[in-house]
Amino acid sequence: MTLIKSISGIRGTIGGKVGFNLTPIDAVKFASAYGTFLKNNSTKEQLKVVIGRDARISGPMIHQLVIHTLVGLGIDVIDLGLSTTPTVEVAVPMEGADGGIILTASHNPKQWNALKLLNDKGEFLSGAEGEIILQIADQESYIFAEVDRLGSITERKDYMDIHIEEVLKLKLVDVAAIQKRQFKVVVDGVNSSGGIVIPALLRKLGVEVVALYCEPTGHFPHNPEPLKEHLQDICELVKKEGADLGIVVDPDVDRLAFISNDGEMFGEEYTLVAVADYVLSKTPGNTVSNLSSSRALRDVTVNRGGSYQAAAVGEVNVVELMKATNAVIGGEGNGGIIYPEIHYGRDALVGVALFLTHLANQTLSVAELRATYPQYYMSKNKIELTPKLNVDMILELIAENYKNQEVSTVDGVKIDFPTSWVHLRKSNTEPIIRIYTEAPTQEEADGLAGRMMEELRVIAGI
Repeated sequence: MTLIKSISGIRGTIGGKVGFNLTPIDAVKFASAYGTFLKNNSTKEQLKVVIGRDARISGPMIHQLVIHTLVGLGIDVIDLGLSTTPTVEVAVPMEGADGGIILTASHNPKQWNALKLLNDKGEFLSGAEGEIILQIADQESYIFAEVDRLGSITERKDYMDIHIEEVLKLKLVDVAAIQKRQFKVVVDGVNSSGGIVIPALLRKLGVEVVALYCEPTGHFPHNPEPLKEHLQDICELVKKEGADLGIVVDPDVDRLAFISNDGEMFGEEYTLVAVADYVLSKTPGNTVSNLSSSRALRDVTVNRGGSYQAAAVGEVNVVELMKATNAVIGGEGNGGIIYPEIHYGRDALVGVALFLTHLANQTLSVAELRATYPQYYMSKNKIELTPKLNVDMILELIAENYKNQEVSTVDGVKIDFPTSWVHLRKSNTEPIIRIYTEAPTQEEADGLAGRMMEELRVIAGI
């Protein structure tokens, strides 16, 4: 498996050949390139970088390699240890750091890990900045510090607690209202850091927690992507416990999915829809999601008097468009909530607190709340890539075949039909083509996806 180098970081599987997988040498190489990039773009005498990791099995190994590489470059490290992606993003500006690295492959299975790279605002680097880092790595143009100029390491194990407190301070988080409702919630932390931080947040909110897979062992009990087919255990436990809802996060806690009180999926696309509806009801304004996200956010935004726009897939693209349109909330349909009042990054803690506030001010159950939103159904599929496939050519042919429809080529190919759409794009995080469709019924969404996958296979000869 070739290393994937994209706006989502440097990602690969552990073990194997140097340059083809995320080996120790590759971890050192890209940490060196990132540290060199920071040094080349700063006039500071001494730089500082925040590091955190999720609980996956390879985490401690990659963690030590990256930390000591930065120390070797003469950069000071604030080591958060076991943490979350949004926690590191919050910590970077709070620490006055020059950047941050999160060691996580997010929703990918346990054999994967990655270096996700941040700037001094705690936001993901731009595509152009990422390209410069790749050039530095290719040229191996790094100079390490002499012995008296090595960096230092400062351990900070309290940042998940600090992150929780920052969430509780938000004006739109009504702690008293949530405490009054005495919710009972099942949490699936997929045996990563979400199993620590989400229950801790909920207990601060007066919520009774039923923990499922909340030991941060890194042994994921199911595929860690929070999709319906992976979440049967929590769906059953929500009903068995008579819980008000279930909460599911991915290993690095930037994606959030809810299970309704009836044991059915609230729908990860509707995480952002529901939270945005609440935020817009208090602070009217604009919203942004990506091209693969549900039309329901557009509908809710327009209904609240705002304007909606879609960005290319990738958090950095969504953030850029949010800033350009002064959006009050945004994110991605994969359960990623970006709320600028705290920081420009997907944050499941923020999503949980805002959603529970919304729910606390309703007389509805979670299932009844879900029924109040526009009803769309999505089908999310993928086709594995082989090195021989010319993906760009395949997508160009698809776009040509549908030139009489509304077609966007901003990110892959998105074809908008009157009551449905299909988005085909090469993943930033896996060696696959993603095929997302949405329609008024699940049958229509699945049918459209099936037709497009067959068309792809015919064009590609697979």
